[in-house]
Amino acid sequence: MTTEHKHDNYYVPEQSAWPIIGAVGLFLIAFGAGSYVSELNSQGGFGGYILLAGIAVIIFMIFGWFRTVIAESMAGLYSKQMDRSFRQGMSWFIFSEVMFFAAFFGALFYARIIAIPWLGGASNNAMTHEVLWPMFEAAWPLLTTPDGSLTQAMDWTGLPLYNTLILLTSSITLHFAHLGLEKNKRSALTVWLAITILLGVAFLYLQVEEYLHAYQEMGLTLNSGIYGNTFFLLTGFHGMHVTLGTVFLIVLFFRVLKGHFTPDKHFAFQAGSWYWHFVDVVWLCLFIFVYVL
Repeated sequence: MTTEHKHDNYYVPEQSAWPIIGAVGLFLIAFGAGSYVSELNSQGGFGGYILLAGIAVIIFMIFGWFRTVIAESMAGLYSKQMDRSFRQGMSWFIFSEVMFFAAFFGALFYARIIAIPWLGGASNNAMTHEVLWPMFEAAWPLLTTPDGSLTQAMDWTGLPLYNTLILLTSSITLHFAHLGLEKNKRSALTVWLAITILLGVAFLYLQVEEYLHAYQEMGLTLNSGIYGNTFFLLTGFHGMHVTLGTVFLIVLFFRVLKGHFTPDKHFAFQAGSWYWHFVDVVWLCLFIFVYVL
């Protein structure tokens, strides 16, 4: 007695230039960002232009690679095994992003809980003032800098609170959009997804306003010691992820307008939803540990 087993065909795509283009874009971003930061106190330089070029390359890569994958999916080249591979890949990608932010939160906790209290110990006080600067005070946020200038901590009750409410609302609207897709209510799907995108854009706009306020009115810059460094590192990388998530949702929105996705087959939409909810959770941790506490 024999039993026949049916195996799905596993589609192997042809060689693509998109990974190389993405690597070039990331290199330009890293090099341009480093150059731009080092040029903040000097006149001239091309760091900012290199950074913008890297961002443009990454956006070009994202849309181009998405277009290729969408074309392959709509052509019916993907099997159930391929769908499982996509789910595993997206799951591991989000896990890698969790560890990415865990490293930066770890740096924040180390500075606040270990480094600064140790520097402020009675036995280290004289040495600390001699090695660092005379006005050093072991407190968080660290508002004094080596050149004697003062900065201010960002208040959580202003723009950060508004942005928190915006992102929490965007998670709700995206969930409603997902429900509309599962129930095959295309109008509800389109409206709720459009609202989510607008909320993402509003978040980014307010974050730019927050940065301008920090630099121009509060004296809170990248040169503001470890507090300024950790503040802009965490919020800046999160803003970058919100930007990527918004681009992701925009691509999904145009696919919805074209009639893509069904209640039974819509992993691309689900992947975008996973990513957006992850970004929201990271912001909640930022809001609590960077702004409130």
